[in-house]
Parts: sequence; structure tokens; C-alpha cells
Amino acid sequence: METLTDLNWQMVCYTDDVPENGGACVKLGDEQVAIYNFTRRGEWFATQNLCPHKQQMALSRGMIGSTGDACEPKVACPFHKKTFSLYSGECLSGDDYQIKTYPVKVADGRVYIGQV
Repeated sequence: METLTDLNWQMVCYTDDVPENGGACVKLGDEQVAIYNFTRRGEWFATQNLCPHKQQMALSRGMIGSTGDACEPKVACPFHKKTFSLYSGECLSGDDYQIKTYPVKVADGRVYIGQV
């Protein structure tokens, strides 16, 4: 099992590039990655940008919020409202979909995504 220190951290954007309580899309290698600045929670998240439901590059434009008793952070696809956990990538809409999530760290106004 890798730890956060075992990851290769790539700077992908500046904090000012991502709107408060919203998302932005960045390119990481050949992948589009959605970065979320969840200001209300004081947390940052990253997932694949591709919504697996209709294969649209749209998750960075989705609405973020929380769900359930544990207040799990989630993103909703802006087109068909499928919701995904920002922690695990699990589909919270009861469908058999999953999205990839990435560790994020922020330092000195820069946003980094960790990769193995």
C-alpha cells in the first residue's frame, strides 16, 4: 500500500484557477482531471473529468455538496445528475458506476495531484 509520501506530486494549477465551491479541468498526462475547491469544507478534491454514465467530459462543471449523515462530499454530473463520492469515487445514485479519485495537496498557492 502506497502512502502520500510515496506519490509523485505534479503541480497542475494555481489555487486562483479554481473557483470557490466549484471545479476546473486540468490535463494530467493524457487524462482530463477535475479539481474541486470545496471552500465550505476547507478541502480540495480531484477526480477523473469523464462522467461514466454518458461518457461526457463534464464532472469539473458539476455541482459539489454533501450527502448523508456523515456529510460525505459529492459531485453531481451537470447533465444527468448522477452523483459520485469525492472520497471513494463510488456512484451515490444507486448505479453501478465508479470514477477515479486522486489525492490532492495545496501549498504556496499551487495545487498538486499525487500519482503512483
